[in-house]
Amino acid sequence: SAITKLEMKSHHPENSILCKTSESHTLPLPAMKSTITIDVELDQGRTPESISWSATDSTMDEARKAKAMMLSFWDGADKTSLRIDLWTKVMMVDEMADFFYQSMMSMADTYARATRHTELVNDMKNFAQEFYKKFQENQVKENKV
Repeated sequence: SAITKLEMKSHHPENSILCKTSESHTLPLPAMKSTITIDVELDQGRTPESISWSATDSTMDEARKAKAMMLSFWDGADKTSLRIDLWTKVMMVDEMADFFYQSMMSMADTYARATRHTELVNDMKNFAQEFYKKFQENQVKENKV
């Protein structure tokens, strides 16, 4: 039978919509795709001078600048991770400590959402806090000398 009128009722988690017709049908939505572009300008020694990024589904008009980046991919077949860690010449040590602290806290939050292993998440966050506290203590010692 031909569908003459489609009325979108709601989105389902599996990227489909329920259409109200004379019979009930579930139609798949087109696959969504976002492209993230990372541009890294290198000096002659191949050290990053600038990093910028943009995404096709972002509300930003221009690429955003960054002083550092960490990108990880998980290869499920080989059970290994590939990491790309870059930082520019102008990245300061205190900024690097902030970046690592925030990254570790964010990783803990992601792990919490993925696993609900609260005890391990708390351990990760405690480690991040201890790391940052030790960094701050070292900064105070170095500035006194």
